[in-house]
Amino acid sequence: MREWDSNGTVFGYNPHMPGHDAGEFGHNDFYPVVIAACQNNNKFKGADALKAMVLLDEIRGRLCEVFSLKSYKIDHVVHGAIASATVYGAMLGATPIQIEHAIGMVVAHYIPWRAIRAGKQLSDSKGASAALSTEVAIMSVHRAMAGFIGPKDIFRNPEAVFRQFEPTSSHSKSPFDIVLSKSGDDFAVMQMHFKLGLYEHQSASAIGGLIDMIAAHSTEILDGGNSDNIAKIKITSYEPAYGIIGDPAKRNPTTRQSADHSMVYIISSILRKAFEKHDHISNEHDIESLWKYLMLLPHDYGKSALFNEVTRKLMTKIEFEHGGKEYDDQYPKGIPTSIKIETTKGKEFDSGLVLFPGGHSQN
Repeated sequence: MREWDSNGTVFGYNPHMPGHDAGEFGHNDFYPVVIAACQNNNKFKGADALKAMVLLDEIRGRLCEVFSLKSYKIDHVVHGAIASATVYGAMLGATPIQIEHAIGMVVAHYIPWRAIRAGKQLSDSKGASAALSTEVAIMSVHRAMAGFIGPKDIFRNPEAVFRQFEPTSSHSKSPFDIVLSKSGDDFAVMQMHFKLGLYEHQSASAIGGLIDMIAAHSTEILDGGNSDNIAKIKITSYEPAYGIIGDPAKRNPTTRQSADHSMVYIISSILRKAFEKHDHISNEHDIESLWKYLMLLPHDYGKSALFNEVTRKLMTKIEFEHGGKEYDDQYPKGIPTSIKIETTKGKEFDSGLVLFPGGHSQN
């Protein structure tokens, strides 16, 4: 399921609908819910599964546009859990009221906090966050279908999470409207950034800038495979990237979960791979081929990779700074980041501001 998570991210930013720009993250961790539903109802075929995945992304993605969970330190998997209860219930033949009961139980009983993502080394809880919320969503659907009654009208309930954090004047009013596409081509999935490998999505522009520079200046940067050629790397990015993957606690990741949320580890690992494969890259100037060639894979987060000597040495040479308002204002429209490399020979290379890296819906 963590491999499915590598697929993509929505940023809760809809350029076609004013006000739908809350900027919440959303990931593909929830596709296994569809597979589970297909397994439990064998009338469904592959085409049905794909349609259900689009539906799940639609619900989750539209919620990301209208309510920012992270602003209140609530984990972003809540929107996925709501979508999971809806889609799983629909595929198993639950009635609308049973689905409402299931959603009500999920929101009233099982709200996860971003505490699971805090700390010097991220735990299994972080890696399994979507799975744990999926578990309670599916359980809630089965309970509701067996006759268990959950709280109704959970989006308007004044005691529920939404109106507690964003109160409304009317007793019966939700703080947001949910707009769902049923036809055409303006679905939430169309605004998704698909990750080209395994990495935290907020590092994508730094990766893109690095790969662009390697493509254009491979000889000067890679120096025949000499990793000591790098004197300094400076990465400038936006909030929340700076706070999440630039956290000083992430400068020394010792777990897979911490490593894929560490900007310094991710950039150093890609650069390490470039040095290792330098003799194949010298004449390689096709950006798409380079992305594939240097793509981070599961073994790049294994134990030997985590403590690779070259990677660790490169990590010490990286400076990470917040770009301020100039960068922050460009998010969540894009992933505003720049990266500069200085070599021991005194050469400097600058990616410039990268807003829409490879894989982004606007690229």
